[in-house]
Amino acid sequence: METLHYSIVINAPKEKVWKAMLNKDTYEKWTDVFMPGSSYVGDWAEGSKILFLAPDETGKLSGMVSRIKENRKYEYISIESVGIVSNGEEDTSSQEAKEWAGSLENYTFKDLDGKTELRVDLNSDMGVDQEMLEMLEKTWPKALNILKKLAEES
Repeated sequence: METLHYSIVINAPKEKVWKAMLNKDTYEKWTDVFMPGSSYVGDWAEGSKILFLAPDETGKLSGMVSRIKENRKYEYISIESVGIVSNGEEDTSSQEAKEWAGSLENYTFKDLDGKTELRVDLNSDMGVDQEMLEMLEKTWPKALNILKKLAEES
């Protein structure tokens, strides 16, 4: 399993960082750098299904079908991919969907005397090709800096 790590220290308590990361209005702002129009449908409760969506070049929704594997409020959240959304349809059975299944995004919120270290760990069995790695290495720091700004301003 390949794991990628990203982290940032945010000058705000972890409760504010948590809310800025997960509240729909701010979520859409910091994730827009990955795919314009990014949003989600569902909730963050442990065990819940959640869809991460954005319009593709034709305007149809695409993204990930996921479930909240673990949620320890203000401490840790783990998101497990179970499939994809393609052309607005959920898919958990195609080869592409199966390749994504089991991938994890884990977020750890660590208190640093009123500041928060947010650690992001991405785990995948399917591996990451060079093009995807370059995109992630460029985009995650931008996304985390936007999240930092949102949490510190709120």
